[in-house]
Amino acid sequence: MGNIFSAQSSSPSLPIDSTFDLPSPLPSWPSGGGFAKGRIDLGGLEVSQVTTFKKVWTVYEGGQDNLGATFFEPSSVPEGFSVLGFYAQPNNRKLFGWTLVGKDLSGDSLKPPVDYLLLWSGKSTKVANNGGETGYFWQPVPPEGYNATGLIVTTSAEKPPLDKIRCVRSDLTDQSESDAQIWETNGFSVSSSKPLNRGTQASGVSVGTFLANSSNPTLACLKNNKFDSSCMPSKLQIDALFQAYAPWIYFHKDEKYLPSSVDWFFSNGALLYKKGEESNPVPIEPNGANLPQGESNDGLYWLDLPVASDARERVKGGNLQSMEVYLHVKPVFGGTFTDIAVWMFYPFNGPSRAKLKLGTIPLGKIGEHIGDWEHFTLRISNFSGKLHRMYLSQHSRGSWIDLSEIEFQGGGNKPVAYSSLNGHAMYSKPGLVLQGKGNVGIRNDTGKSEKVIDTAVRFKVVSAEYLGGGEVEEPAWLNYLRHWGPKIDYGHENEIRGVEKMMVGERLKTVFRSAIKGLPNEVFGEEGPTGPKLKRNWLGDED
Repeated sequence: MGNIFSAQSSSPSLPIDSTFDLPSPLPSWPSGGGFAKGRIDLGGLEVSQVTTFKKVWTVYEGGQDNLGATFFEPSSVPEGFSVLGFYAQPNNRKLFGWTLVGKDLSGDSLKPPVDYLLLWSGKSTKVANNGGETGYFWQPVPPEGYNATGLIVTTSAEKPPLDKIRCVRSDLTDQSESDAQIWETNGFSVSSSKPLNRGTQASGVSVGTFLANSSNPTLACLKNNKFDSSCMPSKLQIDALFQAYAPWIYFHKDEKYLPSSVDWFFSNGALLYKKGEESNPVPIEPNGANLPQGESNDGLYWLDLPVASDARERVKGGNLQSMEVYLHVKPVFGGTFTDIAVWMFYPFNGPSRAKLKLGTIPLGKIGEHIGDWEHFTLRISNFSGKLHRMYLSQHSRGSWIDLSEIEFQGGGNKPVAYSSLNGHAMYSKPGLVLQGKGNVGIRNDTGKSEKVIDTAVRFKVVSAEYLGGGEVEEPAWLNYLRHWGPKIDYGHENEIRGVEKMMVGERLKTVFRSAIKGLPNEVFGEEGPTGPKLKRNWLGDED
């Protein structure tokens, strides 16, 4: 089921007046364990994910695209469960969200508030809203030993009933922080919330509610005291999830530097170098079995392309037919969600290009490096197995993309992503994304072409530590924690000065310099890139 809300919006019509759902119904997941059972026990507090809402108040200005926001009360709450907070979303996209509701299993995990604090009302402000109604934002005042995890919105100055919401026993809560801004006006702002502590070992659970900047004390998130991975998917379920949601990746028609499998890279002449023995590089075995293993990057080893120029150029181009994607499966939000991080390997990252107003200028060797790792992440609900968000890496950063803003392949539930020309950053739409401002910066060009892969065709689960028992065998190359490319100095300052000579005006040069500074270090040959296990998001969150 997608989001459902009652009561139709008044004019003007907005994207949020429609609901978003995945193009195809969810499949039946393989049975076993607590995955996709609809409910999760956090240790005396059972929670369920609600995706149906009753509209309470809409404001038509402020916030994203100055289109305002809408505030909802969870509806169709399962019997025995209580509301923990309301839901809010910007009006500039279709309704697609969730909140958690809770059921007391221990006899004292939930209690009503003792009062409400009025945080803000639109009574004294002139904001366009539905039917001229005023919105009132209430924060529950919890009893001693309990915390509030969400706010209530009404269209009445009268305090809500005390049994409208529940507060949660303190030991079942953790610290939260603001995430993306939803709406703001005249110094009052509303944002989505997320656990302050995030990552594979963190027990904080997102409630799906929102925060207000005047909340004092800050609202809490939930905490999974039973965090035992019992609701995480099994290996069989992981395979089914990826078959259902595996994205299609489109490469630019002019892309010369395509991905390959790691085994193909090794089998086609990749070499292992050791500091002090540079004249005697070692061929790498196809599965990487002779790579040095270790717990850290000691700077003694690096990989490089074949020495012979013809072999070197051929390996630079990659091999789409051999390509595999490598899955790292990990718990997030205290095991209530699963992240499937999907890693792709490119033997070579091509040179960057600068856009200068109406012209495009190659940047010589700037941007080139050997051994390029890119990734995207699928965030999946452990309550239902439903895909909720997708993260796309973009050089040293990246962004979460809501599903309503993603293209899906052929009417199914497989998202589409676009790999940028030469640099391989991932985007949700074709076209030009500029790293810079004022029509000056580094180009990221994407588009559809015949160079495309369905990542479901060749994938391998290389890490899912929570499974244990040898269900997933990590390849030797995954535990090679050194550089996948050499440290090379391309003399980038000379390249930059050469480009600047073509520019007219100091302002243009300043903007260009700013765009160059935003690129990661490996773009300038200052350091060879490292593999997936040394990336911050391997054990942490994506943001």
